[in-house]
Amino acid sequence: MDLGWIYLIAASMLEPCWVFTLERSNGFKRASWGILTIALILMCLYLLALAVAAIGPGIAYAILAGIGAVIVVMLGCTIYREAVTLRRIAFVAMIVVGIIGVRLASGGII
Repeated sequence: MDLGWIYLIAASMLEPCWVFTLERSNGFKRASWGILTIALILMCLYLLALAVAAIGPGIAYAILAGIGAVIVVMLGCTIYREAVTLRRIAFVAMIVVGIIGVRLASGGII
């Protein structure tokens, strides 16, 4: 696997982490959570920049946003007990299909 894809996967895993810590920071009123949020955002953007250099901005950001969205929805359902509905599952499945489609369209194997 190309190093750019490894950077992209790592950045995609960090995105939901900073979303979680952002919520915990309570609007940056809790300093430790706020500092962690900023550090995670910077690491995520750095890895995304490395991925963009190898993959290209359109593909890299589309995949980052898709993977991040799926993980945040999963966190919402597990940690925050948001409702798991058939409609929500269907739309998340469409995001996953889109991520796979973008990867295939970029000439790579999943």
